[in-house]
Amino acid sequence: MAAPARADGPHDPDVSLTTLPSGLRVVSQRMDHAATVSLGIWIGAGSRDELPNEHGLAHLLEHMAFKGTARRNALAIAEEIESVGGDLNAATSVEYTCYTARVLGADLGLAVDILADIITSPSLTAEELKREKGVILQEISAVQDTPDDLVYDRFLQAAFPDQPIGRPILGTAKTVKGFTPDAIRAYLARNYHAGNMVLAASGAVEHDALVALASEHLSKLPPPPAAPLAREDGEYRGGEARIGSDEEQVHLVLGLPGLPFKDGQHYPLQIFASVLGGGLSSRLFQEVREQRGLAYAIDAFHWPFSDCGVFGIGAGTAPEDAGELIEVALGCLRQAAEDVSEAEVARARAQMKVGLLASLESPGGKLEQMARQVLLFNRAIPREELAARLDAVTLDDVRAAGRALLGHQPTIAAVGPTQGLPPAKRLRHAARAAD
Repeated sequence: MAAPARADGPHDPDVSLTTLPSGLRVVSQRMDHAATVSLGIWIGAGSRDELPNEHGLAHLLEHMAFKGTARRNALAIAEEIESVGGDLNAATSVEYTCYTARVLGADLGLAVDILADIITSPSLTAEELKREKGVILQEISAVQDTPDDLVYDRFLQAAFPDQPIGRPILGTAKTVKGFTPDAIRAYLARNYHAGNMVLAASGAVEHDALVALASEHLSKLPPPPAAPLAREDGEYRGGEARIGSDEEQVHLVLGLPGLPFKDGQHYPLQIFASVLGGGLSSRLFQEVREQRGLAYAIDAFHWPFSDCGVFGIGAGTAPEDAGELIEVALGCLRQAAEDVSEAEVARARAQMKVGLLASLESPGGKLEQMARQVLLFNRAIPREELAARLDAVTLDDVRAAGRALLGHQPTIAAVGPTQGLPPAKRLRHAARAAD
């Protein structure tokens, strides 16, 4: 569980934020053109907050929440929200879990009632638990049969070995089969309390009405535990995960250490990732696909977490081309760290700005950004500040971010015919800066 941070800067003036006496934070933004409202409850706990015997429990709880409460069975939950044309959803990530709804503005009260009900009073019956375990076991099997999904699970495991942050969100068949209602309740008591939650809404919403609904429906949230467990720090270490299988392609992810959200240098690193593999004009796309025909698609990414991060390159290729693709990709990375140009930085910056601003134009996009920022920074960051941070990144900053990747233990994850991949020692050498 992550403790709420102190606000480290000005709050977005277009966003209203209220902290209730319980510690629950309520955040909203009214969009005058909107007829619908997107809302959700975000909990600052995800798969990395599970104990070793709880691997996969955060995700299971997300499933169980819709299977019935003290007041509603699963069918009643579905019928009530759909009777007003609304929908419900949920998601589990490494660092948070969210339960969301979308309804007409006039039905905000019903949506808050249902979300609060499934958060505070899940029935967790043994019968429903058994049934949902079966669903999740099928989900786990589906990932095992999908190489381009499986490789990213194995990538995080290899980058963060023997750490909660590296464990797959779904858990394993063994851990899922062992979960009991009491185990779920223990996880709930440890993580689902007011100080670890944000109620957020965007669209056709009045903030005072949302605060009143929060006070009415979420007043029963428990206090934080007397001795809360600290979240285990994440530490990139690097490593290998090679899973041989009879596929036509080998799916690859290469990785190096990244940066956390709160490190200001993560902005230059995001721009570097975009220059390297963020679009059709990126270096990797041009060299790997257009010039050499080694892959249909290739991209570079940076995943920042609250206390660490990971940088990566992902692609799929023919087994006989895997070795060449890896060397070319790492060569592009080394070269970009030395000679990325002003034009490339400007292009990447523009792409990131458009993506940011476009995401804020819909209630759903604004909702997720507000909630995650309040969880992490205890404020909604003004979009002008985000744009200014991107504008402040210099060419030297981007080159420095690229050079900082080099010389570290790389990570490689591969699923498919892996016999043509280079050995780990050769990868370590290829990931070094040019002498």
